[in-house]
Amino acid sequence: MNSSAINEAADRLRQAFESGTACAPVRELLAGDMKAAYAVQALNRDYWLKQGGRRAVGYKIALSNRAAQKAMNLTEPAYGILYADMLMGDGDEVAAGRVMQPRVEGEVAIVLDRDLDMEQPTLADVIRAVGYCLPAIEVVGGRIANLDAKPVDLVADNANGGAFVLGAPARRLDGLDLRRMAMSMTRNGSPAANGTGEAVYGSPLHALAWLAGKLVTDEMPLHAGDVIMTGTYFAMQAAAAGDQFEVMAEGLGRCAVSFAAA
Repeated sequence: MNSSAINEAADRLRQAFESGTACAPVRELLAGDMKAAYAVQALNRDYWLKQGGRRAVGYKIALSNRAAQKAMNLTEPAYGILYADMLMGDGDEVAAGRVMQPRVEGEVAIVLDRDLDMEQPTLADVIRAVGYCLPAIEVVGGRIANLDAKPVDLVADNANGGAFVLGAPARRLDGLDLRRMAMSMTRNGSPAANGTGEAVYGSPLHALAWLAGKLVTDEMPLHAGDVIMTGTYFAMQAAAAGDQFEVMAEGLGRCAVSFAAA
């Protein structure tokens, strides 16, 4: 990997984040290399944790839809880091400019109550590690201008992490079938999207197992207390000023977010 190109890409994306001005893609700098993209993400993570005053609280899983992976010639999902300043309360309003080029997704968030630090975790390992499940909304935000992001750009750009909202109630996994669980979203009171957990890498638990193994390989194992946004149940929805979104997760609960009027 070209260290100068990685540094340049990290600087470009960090400046876009801090200035609120979208930047050009970084994929050409990184020669389309996914490992280089994760190196960019890690470089900015280290900067934000050591100098930027941010605190990591978990991870988000992106590109978890297998059909979408196939269309993009990918063989696995991707991940990004959740920072404490990204967390919003249920029903909160996203201030204008807080998230660049915002879009929304409906997801199940999982909070771990034990470490998940094996390279090839079984489904049983994952189930034992799950503390609580919550309905959630991810506010996807991209720093690449005009949303012209390929997978390498997305990974380098912290998997397009913008903000995330945790709904209620928090429930144990007992009695929940995340794979078959239906989820729907409304925009301003009208139906906008729906899907089931099967769209999330076959199941949100399968997605979590993938993430756990990937992070062990990357020497950043999951720990008790980590929050995991497991992936969207349906296609992301564009968000405009004044929009109000609500997610309903069958048997789990609800979550809402709104966007400040222009």
